[in-house]
Amino acid sequence: MQLDHSFTVPADLDEAWKLFQDLDRVAPCMPGAVLDTLDGDSFTGRVKVKVGAVQMSYRGEGTVTRDGAAHSMLLDLSGSETRGAGTASATVTATLAAVPAGTLVRVRTDLDITGRPAQFGRGIMSEVGDRIVQQFATRLEELLRDPWAATSTASVASAAGTAGTASTAENLRGGRAPEPEAIDLGAAALPVLLRKAAAPAAAVLFAVVVQALRRRSRG
Repeated sequence: MQLDHSFTVPADLDEAWKLFQDLDRVAPCMPGAVLDTLDGDSFTGRVKVKVGAVQMSYRGEGTVTRDGAAHSMLLDLSGSETRGAGTASATVTATLAAVPAGTLVRVRTDLDITGRPAQFGRGIMSEVGDRIVQQFATRLEELLRDPWAATSTASVASAAGTAGTASTAENLRGGRAPEPEAIDLGAAALPVLLRKAAAPAAAVLFAVVVQALRRRSRG
């Protein structure tokens, strides 16, 4: 399925593009995800999701291709459940453009997913994706407005770069990457499901009221 989302970050195009190239800083902003290793344009990581009382953890890998002239990034991602048969793969294209409010980020995702999360379908997945992307955008905004975090990350990265050639998110954090907090897909989908059910429910209620009024008038 193909999903399209967009959001705006309060930074000029050059600043936003520079941030997006730093996956070790950007990845923790994505709800439910953690970056384990980063080596050049290749990386590995984990994602945890929750549907009702059931939690699923995915372990996967990806590569990133950058086009500086077009200010766009292409990510090829694939993963599988650590304790199940579910799989997920995606091609994500993010394009940045300058706007009066800062930088507009357009994200197109070609997603192929199997297992329990696939039950939601394209419509609900798109709206749930909107909610997740907005959380991601909020965290990016906080990162852009927190100079201490930027300075701290830069100094640690510099030290790690001096110590060795392979860059890993685990080394930059100074220890094992933490377990990600699960994205509650059920909670994110509930408002969407309720909204979709509101119109039919209203129609049924209207029909019941009309029927009751008719019976009263006959009586």
